[in-house]
Amino acid sequence: MENHKPKILLCEDDQNLGMVLKNYLELNDYDVTLERDGRLGMAAFQREKFDICLLDVMMPKLDGYGVCQELRKESDVPIVMLTALGDVADRITGLELGADDYVVKPFSPKELEARIRCVLRRVEKEAIAGIP
Repeated sequence: MENHKPKILLCEDDQNLGMVLKNYLELNDYDVTLERDGRLGMAAFQREKFDICLLDVMMPKLDGYGVCQELRKESDVPIVMLTALGDVADRITGLELGADDYVVKPFSPKELEARIRCVLRRVEKEAIAGIP
């Protein structure tokens, strides 16, 4: 991932937060596709290859948990859940469905970017080591 901008699929129905995150991440050398609901996010995932997906849990049409389940049927792409649902049970649900990390709102874009770097670094090391 050293030679290209990591591609991020960001599924966030809050227009303001979505644009703040998209702009922040693009300023930090990421290529971001922003979709407003889970179905549009799945369609984007079918069209393009992404290095990581950021999924809001509470989205219209298909929630983040549903998107996570669908993605896990066909891909090992790293997934970070973004949500206002901060209960332990909610976090466990996201992680058990296959998410790699779970970030509770409100959060700092800087913290989110650090978590993205961490997940991508782990995935890259696993790929180099040949870990499935």
